[in-house]
Amino acid sequence: MEFRVLRYFLTVAREGNITKAADFLHVTQPTLSRQLKDLEQELGKKLFIRSSHSIILTDEGMLLRKRAEEIVNMVGKLEAEFTSMEETISGDVYIGGGETEALKQIARVAKDVWGVVMRKDSPLAVKESIQAADLLNVPLICSRQAMKQTFSKNEFADWFGEDFHKLNIVTTYNLAYNAAIMVEEGIGYAITLDKIVNTSSDSNLCFRALKPRLESDLNIVWKKHQFFSTAADVFLKEMQAEFSNISSDL
Repeated sequence: MEFRVLRYFLTVAREGNITKAADFLHVTQPTLSRQLKDLEQELGKKLFIRSSHSIILTDEGMLLRKRAEEIVNMVGKLEAEFTSMEETISGDVYIGGGETEALKQIARVAKDVWGVVMRKDSPLAVKESIQAADLLNVPLICSRQAMKQTFSKNEFADWFGEDFHKLNIVTTYNLAYNAAIMVEEGIGYAITLDKIVNTSSDSNLCFRALKPRLESDLNIVWKKHQFFSTAADVFLKEMQAEFSNISSDL
């Protein structure tokens, strides 16, 4: 199976018409049709349902389209990585992470601070920090992720103490944006991380940290034997150097 033919196939699948695909590829229609028939014979499967004006992919054609797109994208990535091995370093670096303030400081050691987001006219807003007793008799909005991860590790339960089971958790959220809306509407107080909800002077909301202070560390994870592109490798080394410099200053 030739890579060129896969590109032909993807173009036909995208255009839905042999004539349009041939014009786009700058090949003759008979040449393109023959390439597609040869591909079907090679795979032993019918890839298209042909009509006078259009073609529709069969189930087998849909599967090939998905795999061919993966192959073309992988080849493109490989070409870009080899191109980036020149003196000028360029390329894409992909970072997967949570919705936290710590991502703004990805090259620095940072800790996420837990607290409560509330309306500025709430009774608890007059406090500089929030203690466990303050949360016993108020409706709470908790992160679903925190309920599954942080709470399962007993970080919050340990912080709260023996009355943890008495908390009035009225609902959970996936996105802090949604939690902020619920807080603004008076549904409750949101337990969340600092700086992922707008609590600026222009906002109706404010953040109060928990006391004693409850923090979550930032972890950066990669595969042990991962082969990185030049750009990603340089980024990782710069980040490791930054961590080392900050740690030595602590």
